[in-house]
Amino acid sequence: MTRPDCWYNMPQRREETREMHIELPEELRLLKETVRNFVDRELIPIEMTSMAGADMRPEIRAPLEEKAKKLGLWHLDVPQEHGGQGLDLLGMVVVWEEIARTIAMPPRGPSVFGPDIRHVLFTLNDAQKEKYLFPVLRGEKKTAFAQSEPDAGSDPGAMRTTAVRKGDHYVINGYKRWITGAASADFFQLVAATDRSKGSRGGLSMFLVDADAPGFQIVRKTPTMMGDEPCELALDDVKVPVENMIGAEGDGMKSAQKWITAGRLYQACRGLGVAQRALELMISYAQQRVTFGAPLAERQAVQFMIADSYTEHHMTQLMVYQLAARTDAGVAARHESYMAKIAGTELGFRVADRCMQIHGGMGLATEMPISKMWRDARSFMITEGPVEVMRMVLAREIFRGRG
Repeated sequence: MTRPDCWYNMPQRREETREMHIELPEELRLLKETVRNFVDRELIPIEMTSMAGADMRPEIRAPLEEKAKKLGLWHLDVPQEHGGQGLDLLGMVVVWEEIARTIAMPPRGPSVFGPDIRHVLFTLNDAQKEKYLFPVLRGEKKTAFAQSEPDAGSDPGAMRTTAVRKGDHYVINGYKRWITGAASADFFQLVAATDRSKGSRGGLSMFLVDADAPGFQIVRKTPTMMGDEPCELALDDVKVPVENMIGAEGDGMKSAQKWITAGRLYQACRGLGVAQRALELMISYAQQRVTFGAPLAERQAVQFMIADSYTEHHMTQLMVYQLAARTDAGVAARHESYMAKIAGTELGFRVADRCMQIHGGMGLATEMPISKMWRDARSFMITEGPVEVMRMVLAREIFRGRG
């Protein structure tokens, strides 16, 4: 049998991959093609050796970042006034989908196209930008977002971490869990309750908290099946200057709402990219693998899995691209992001699972990308809003007549 590294990572022509298309503006079609070629030529061939634990190997990351810069693929979602490309959400969806076709980079965290920046940082005032945003853009600092808690993951209104104002500073006490990128972060965008009686409706505020602030401690790393190690944080009388509050007191969730749709779309795009790559692998393997005298591609069970995956990917891609365009136009409804998160993340896992089944024993082999794709895709059905919670809030919107 031909070894997998001889066929699975070989870039294929578009007519061979049967890639599905959404009609995009010319500039976005060129961008999609550029990113796809970069993924095919630079990332997929090295994806089984590019990572060292949860992080990309520095000696591999550095030259790839230089290549991305030369291709104009650097700081894609950074506003032009800050030296970035200023892509809108539809442009970023095109990029996210293509990037998700490879496991060469961390599924959460910075890619080789620039640092991972939550858009709330672009809303900072001038003094805050000088101290926190610009060093991140220059690669001098790293940041992480800290909201989840043991009893307040999908329910931020139940948050127990408190911030009490005392003169010219706030005193923060509490505990955070499942914080991605915490171990290497220089500062955190941290959400705390400034008025617990108001819950998430005016009771939460967001702060810039330095990792070396007295009383701030990383108490535990939690290894996951995806290979990363999110952290648990303890805050014991951590003093944060008043000027480190982002926006006004009580506007923590209001600030978050500005990027929450983008976050859900990112996760939906992870599913789209995984599904597309899984389809490519399934089609190639089914045409080559012969059992009982015939290729798997002639088995109806295999044909149905591929046909269903193709159809489901196409439907989900339409939904995700439309939501991105509607969000850019300012006309998207909130419930649309719930549907995209559900459809996209479940698609990724479902198609990766079929891909694993079609490959049989080879699908379980760690020298193949399938098992890693499968684990990562499964995780996105839980993190940053489980699909069950998305269904719950979607149903609520439907019953209110907003669906």
